[in-house]
Amino acid sequence: MAGSPTCFTLIYILWQLTGSTASGSVKELVGSIGGAVTFPLKSEVKQVDSIVWTFNTTPLVTIQPEGGAMIVTQNRNKERVDFPDGGYSLKLSKLKKNDSGIYNVEIYSSSLQDPFTRKYVLRVYEHLSKPKVTMGLQSNKNGTCVTNLTCRMEHGEEDVIYTWKALGQAVNESHNGSILPISWRWGESDMTFICIVRNPVSSNFSSPILARKLCEGAADDSDSSMVLLCLLLVPLLLSLFVLGLFLWFLKRETQEESVEEKKRADICRETPNICPYSGENTEYDTIPYTDRTIPMEDAANTLYSTVEIPKKMENPHSLLTMPDTPRLFAYENVI
Repeated sequence: MAGSPTCFTLIYILWQLTGSTASGSVKELVGSIGGAVTFPLKSEVKQVDSIVWTFNTTPLVTIQPEGGAMIVTQNRNKERVDFPDGGYSLKLSKLKKNDSGIYNVEIYSSSLQDPFTRKYVLRVYEHLSKPKVTMGLQSNKNGTCVTNLTCRMEHGEEDVIYTWKALGQAVNESHNGSILPISWRWGESDMTFICIVRNPVSSNFSSPILARKLCEGAADDSDSSMVLLCLLLVPLLLSLFVLGLFLWFLKRETQEESVEEKKRADICRETPNICPYSGENTEYDTIPYTDRTIPMEDAANTLYSTVEIPKKMENPHSLLTMPDTPRLFAYENVI
């Protein structure tokens, strides 16, 4: 039956088998999920018998201008397709992700040997949400923070372009790519990092990231180094203090003993009779005799020698008040 969907489907299949004449270049279109897109169609064909729109290889809608008929192949698309202003341009609304693909339109006319065709490529994108930023491994040495920031999308990463903005320096810097290497020294002016994401239908940016807050570990590392240094120096200084105190007491004791010895020496110089010269015991020298026979004592030829044995002195000052010490006598015979 002329004008039925089956008839137009057969016509489309035959056209695919026999080939057709393409007019114009491929037109690329973009749309967003939930939005609408219009496939523009301008033709100089005077007498149009029918127009067939297809999505990939599936017929989408067929128009018969003379009878004013519009046949939508699938019921779910009836509320989605429209031809605004009474023209032949197709408007597709309530876009979905799976609407991305190749669209073709064929215009059939009795005045044309082959149908007039045009091809479209539609890409449907999501509206980008706020990207998330994660920090890689951080190195804190000598108060310098070195790390990487990675910007990513949880979903909808197709054809996303990542750009970083670094604000706060004399000249604001830009960096392309999802990964931003940073190096910031504690004490420098603070910096702000922002990740900007774009796709063909939308753009968004991350929350600002402050270098000072990001690199708090650099300050902590510097403080921990000072704490460690103090922990090492305090025991050392304490040990040096104790050693110095010990040496001072030792020196003081030595000086006191030296003063005591000096006083004792002064007393001995003033009263030589009360100071022993050879220790506490008296040593005796033995004079050998060639003749072991003890001769008879000769009173006229006998020499008497007196040896005084001092008593052990407890206190040299006490000798001044003591009575005369008994004297012991030893006799030697001199021949």
